[in-house]
Amino acid sequence: MNKEIKQIIESALFEDIPTIDVSSHFLFTDQESSGNFIAKENGVISGIDVCMEVFKTIDETTEFSILKPNGSSVNKGDIIAKVRGKTKSILMSERVGLNFLQRMSGVATLTNLFVKETKGYSTVILDTRKTTPLLRILEKKAVVDGGGTNHRMNLSEMVMLKDNHIKAAGSIIKAVELVRKNVGKDMKIEVEVENLEKFKEALNSDADIIMLDNMSNDLMTTCVKLNNHKKVLEASGNMTVDRIKSVCATGVDTISVGAITHSYPSLDISLKF
Repeated sequence: MNKEIKQIIESALFEDIPTIDVSSHFLFTDQESSGNFIAKENGVISGIDVCMEVFKTIDETTEFSILKPNGSSVNKGDIIAKVRGKTKSILMSERVGLNFLQRMSGVATLTNLFVKETKGYSTVILDTRKTTPLLRILEKKAVVDGGGTNHRMNLSEMVMLKDNHIKAAGSIIKAVELVRKNVGKDMKIEVEVENLEKFKEALNSDADIIMLDNMSNDLMTTCVKLNNHKKVLEASGNMTVDRIKSVCATGVDTISVGAITHSYPSLDISLKF
């Protein structure tokens, strides 16, 4: 398990159990129980390994059997995993483990709905940095489990020049030239544009990727023709599941969707003894 994820789990457990679990501590000693994690609706699983790590962190003797690994599609009523061990340990682990599993599965499920709409096209669904603070690594992991692709993980990984960067720098050309001079050729530079004039300027810059922000499908189609495969084109802004197929038809290479990590509903999953 990734060290960063382990730290997130430990922090979550400390938040939930700062001293003792007063509900279970005085009720149980060495009694044992077993239970099943059950999907209460259809979806895609993500975070079952994180959930297991929660249980193992509380009590390494707890037995945890995964039946539906990350990326698996489940139907309502499916058993996702089985757990057996000390009753007290299971009860202490339950809520935090489910919190990770339900939320990550929610991200994976919503991502998968978008990915399914790209069938027949080579267009890739990307996530964004619109994630829950301190949980980005988990939510982006869930995007991959849902069939999506991670965009940059942080501000240090890739250059993205948005409208405020460009306004402050004076122009797209100036901004790209200055950044390129300092980051070299190995780091990708992406530029955000909102209209055809800005697109043409970005096309003549040394940028690698051009983000077509909040453009109509007709305007994106025009940009794709002008681009003629010169640069990678990313569509962004107001992307819904219903719109994805028509955006793919414009010929863009990627579509970034903030909703998959900021507006996802948790997948309904329960643990039943």
